[in-house]
Amino acid sequence: MKTYRTFNIEEIEPRVGLVTLNRPEQLNAINVAMLDEFNDLFAVLSKDDAIRVLIITGAGRGFCAGADLNDAVAHRDSEVFADPERFLRLVQERYAALVLGLRRIPQPVIAAVNGAAAGGGFSLALACDIRVATPEASFVASFANIGLTGGELGSSYFLPRLIGVARSSEILLTGRKVRGEEAERMGLVNRLVTTDALLETALSYARPMIAKGVGSLKLTKRALDQNIDAPSLEAAINLENRNQTIMVFSGEFFSLIAPFVKKD
Repeated sequence: MKTYRTFNIEEIEPRVGLVTLNRPEQLNAINVAMLDEFNDLFAVLSKDDAIRVLIITGAGRGFCAGADLNDAVAHRDSEVFADPERFLRLVQERYAALVLGLRRIPQPVIAAVNGAAAGGGFSLALACDIRVATPEASFVASFANIGLTGGELGSSYFLPRLIGVARSSEILLTGRKVRGEEAERMGLVNRLVTTDALLETALSYARPMIAKGVGSLKLTKRALDQNIDAPSLEAAINLENRNQTIMVFSGEFFSLIAPFVKKD
């Protein structure tokens, strides 16, 4: 697979890709180079279904510390901060494209959270389809702690849908740290496991997925994304009807139901 500077990508098992954020000295903070490289990776994954499921984790002791604030300080006097429109276009929307890109790729994404997931790293974990974590993991919506709003890179969209509005309000408004055990109790993560078992647990979710067809994975992910905001039950079922019809005619429906059909 293609080599990147800010993260490593490997096919850890057939059809399972592992992305390891690889800036451990900066707790895998997101910089512009990482954004550009993720854009490139997403373009590849959108066109090539050799990888059916993607796992994201971090090198070293952190998952992802969010945006690299050294970049903001270094460019404070540059054209990036010259006016709000320029900042929106050159910075804010580029960072937001990371989360949008993650949701647009057809592959389900599993976050293996091995340490701190703060700021943009918190949002990155929220944007994944499944989250497994260690007791050492922590989740921090640190945006309000540095003078920003608590809604950043989809945090105000994903978090209430995962754990409810009341708990989300507390976490986003206070910027407090949610440790692994609490995250599991509130439903923020699917499973809490030891560090040694983290990757194997992520793979335990990936393996049954890769046995499914490409279309099944893609359309299930799309249905979950769209129907969470469906205006009505009828609208949700109309999308499901469309997807099921596509799969009956394009998939392996009849061969897969054969073992369940009663023979005379």
